[in-house]
Amino acid sequence: MVRFLRSITRRTAARVGVAAILALAGVATAAWAAEPKPWQLGMQPAATPVQHRIDVFHDWLLIITFLITALVLGLLVYVMVRFHHTRNPVPTRTSHNAVIEILWTVVPVLILGAIIIPSFNLMYYMDRVPDADMTIKVTAHQWYWSYEYPDQGNLSFDSNLIPEKDLKPGQKRLLDVDNPLVVPVGAKVRVLVTGTDVIHSWFVPSFGVQQYAVAGRLNESWFQVERAGTYYGECNQICGVNHAFMPITVVALAKPEYEKWLGDAKKKFAAATPGNGEGTPAAVVAAAASGAEPANQQPAGN
Repeated sequence: MVRFLRSITRRTAARVGVAAILALAGVATAAWAAEPKPWQLGMQPAATPVQHRIDVFHDWLLIITFLITALVLGLLVYVMVRFHHTRNPVPTRTSHNAVIEILWTVVPVLILGAIIIPSFNLMYYMDRVPDADMTIKVTAHQWYWSYEYPDQGNLSFDSNLIPEKDLKPGQKRLLDVDNPLVVPVGAKVRVLVTGTDVIHSWFVPSFGVQQYAVAGRLNESWFQVERAGTYYGECNQICGVNHAFMPITVVALAKPEYEKWLGDAKKKFAAATPGNGEGTPAAVVAAAASGAEPANQQPAGN
């Protein structure tokens, strides 16, 4: 009987352990999704070489932060114990200590050196656009994006948030758009970012790209998507009442699929007029002229 109970206990414990491991694995998988998740911890998984380097630098900073915290905590505990009033009823009157003064000058310099060198390397890598395979021009408006492909006969289109009432199964609220930006996997993409009104910011977390869109200025960045998939971002510069309704959706396709999409897109957007010279869609201009609500204007609240 005792052996039987022990056997049941061991099997139960093993099953509970396996279940706990699977649960933790499920939580980890959910946390490292390619899109924002409720209660997510940490950054989204890297999809570009830039974001991989950002992750490495982030982990390096965590190590330095932990070591500094441990050192300061250790010094505080040592001081509280070593110089407690019960052990030192008469306080020391030491005013100078050459060793300590040298240490508290040299150690912070070494810490800053350990941070600034990889930081500058990362900033240079992010800023230096390599020989690009293609160029994308991103224009920000209140409150949507316009994308242009200068290498493809100036193929261009607008990208607007899909209203919640029009979402199809599988589409994500406040993230999916009607016309996503589409790029080929493995291509080095130069991104030129500008704006037509207030300051916006083109930000895709898994790419490690955040570039300001300023009217009258052309800012430059780049990315190289390593695997096929759909990636989400948002304007993270507070740009007005509908700031929360201008998401970014980027779809990375294998080269053959991208070529097929490119052919279809040229036909689809051939007759479309994405702007009126100011970067505002013709439909919005017509609606504004008549005093009606623009079709692509999203509500101020959700």
